[in-house]
Amino acid sequence: MYKTKNDLPQATRTNIISLLNERLADSVDLQTQVKQAHWNVKGANFIGLHKLFDEIAEEAEDYSDLLAERIVQLGGIAEGTARVAASRSKLKEYPLDIGDGTLHVEALSAALAAFGAGMRKAIAQTDEMGDADASDICTEISRGTDKWLWFVEAHVQTAK
Repeated sequence: MYKTKNDLPQATRTNIISLLNERLADSVDLQTQVKQAHWNVKGANFIGLHKLFDEIAEEAEDYSDLLAERIVQLGGIAEGTARVAASRSKLKEYPLDIGDGTLHVEALSAALAAFGAGMRKAIAQTDEMGDADASDICTEISRGTDKWLWFVEAHVQTAK
């Protein structure tokens, strides 16, 4: 851990860094899952889904940056390689054999929901640890994830 004049106790920073690196792995994984859908989507709604998935992937990359930068601000090392993400991500494996837009919508909505649940848990955890800034970052990411989940799920929702 790097020395910093950040006033959070070192033990607190260590715990938050560990937690945020877990969420960073999920974020990197989410981005690659969304790109998988973006590259392979087929069907009547191709162009709309293709563009939507690309927007979500860009946002997931921003989420990774937010998490990684907070880790480094606290004196930690952001561990965000593809190999680290693959070994640590809590997200389920994305199905590689689908093309149909509806199936991608179902798979991505599951990934977004799981990612969002992890971020909401991190909001509470970072708040309990006394890092309002990390909690705020997690809140921002959670809010954005819920928006993208809504956009994706709207493609398969019909009358109640």
